[in-house]
Amino acid sequence: MMKFILSRIKKIFCIATASMVAIILLNPLTAEAAVESDDPIKLAINEWTGQHITTHIAGGVLQRMGYKVEYVVAGYFPQMTALQDGSLTATLEIWTTNIGDAYEKALATGKAEVIGSMGLKPREAWYYPTYMEAECPGLPDWKALNDCAMIFTVPDTIPKGRFVDYPADWGTTNVDRIDSLNLNYQSIPAGSEGALIAEIKSAFATKQPLLLMFWEPHWIHSVYDMKILELPKFEPACYEDASWGTNPNKTYDCDWDDSGRIEKVAWSGMKQKWPGAYKMLQAFKLTNAEQAKLMKAIDLDGGDIEEVIPNWLDNNEATWKAWIQ
Repeated sequence: MMKFILSRIKKIFCIATASMVAIILLNPLTAEAAVESDDPIKLAINEWTGQHITTHIAGGVLQRMGYKVEYVVAGYFPQMTALQDGSLTATLEIWTTNIGDAYEKALATGKAEVIGSMGLKPREAWYYPTYMEAECPGLPDWKALNDCAMIFTVPDTIPKGRFVDYPADWGTTNVDRIDSLNLNYQSIPAGSEGALIAEIKSAFATKQPLLLMFWEPHWIHSVYDMKILELPKFEPACYEDASWGTNPNKTYDCDWDDSGRIEKVAWSGMKQKWPGAYKMLQAFKLTNAEQAKLMKAIDLDGGDIEEVIPNWLDNNEATWKAWIQ
């Protein structure tokens, strides 16, 4: 009897072991099957919540595939150098409208490469609260701004109106834009995305004047009623040819480029070192609505990104598993 029992236990153990081996061999998320290198994949963390969300979703999927992932805080412009030498593996939200020459120079070396669109549809522009149209009736036409400059002044900018700009390390083309359009305004860089949001919240709470640089996709537009200022329409020549546009002597006398893209860029050695991870990042995409919902959960509702993203991954397996097939 004991021999029979031991024989049955051994048989069950063998069947279970074989099943486990089959699962390991068939499961694309198993580390042994997926990981080509134990070195960490280093993903850039830039300065805004949407980028943090994009990067943590990608990192979370890679970790579930078995890869080691490090999140590396990187300046928006300096990261292009780090991508060329492999000290950064990938960055997932390059906005082509405001990365400047650093982007093209990095790609020209062949040491960094575009690995696809992020799927997000970008829009960068000058915004103002809709209630400002009662104070400055010519809005949204940019030509109304000088007549309303005193409305937008603060003690530090008198007699010029205040324009709340992007943080200085995101680029400073609005300084050129204000100068070229002969606007009686002063660019005041915000310290961060959070500072820009604080400006919007404060202005709406007391119905104060506000003119600022901002972007979409972002949850802020689902909460606060803001409109885009209508600057002279963008044409590529505006950035390159001073004779083009309203000011024949200067460039940037037009709006921001509304045909921009949000692209994923990787160190060119990634596809050889981590081909599975490389293919996943190529397939990875988000929509404006998906990202904005997660931004709201973090910035407005107070969620922790370390909890919000894993919860999203748990509840959206069908979405992200399609990226690894």
